[in-house]
Amino acid sequence: MLGEPVRAAEAERIGLVSELAQEARADEAAHRLARRLADGPALAYAQTKALLTAELDMPLAAAVELDAATQALLMNGEDYAEFHAAFTEKRPPKWQGR
Repeated sequence: MLGEPVRAAEAERIGLVSELAQEARADEAAHRLARRLADGPALAYAQTKALLTAELDMPLAAAVELDAATQALLMNGEDYAEFHAAFTEKRPPKWQGR
């Protein structure tokens, strides 16, 4: 908030960055992150990205309303049912993007 520099280790500790990597291993770390994203719930990721973009110039009340509507929509999808089943069965989810 004050514009002070944040060291890499502190940025990782507070969740500002996902992972620290040596320069020689940066490509490997980027590929790991890309794979995690590609293997994740694509529809939920796409909606999150769309919301972040749309809400930049939106009043707070409208943004909260849009978030709630989007969440309700996603909770009726197949991926949400799969998430719940996988969580209950203690197994990794098999995302379909629906």
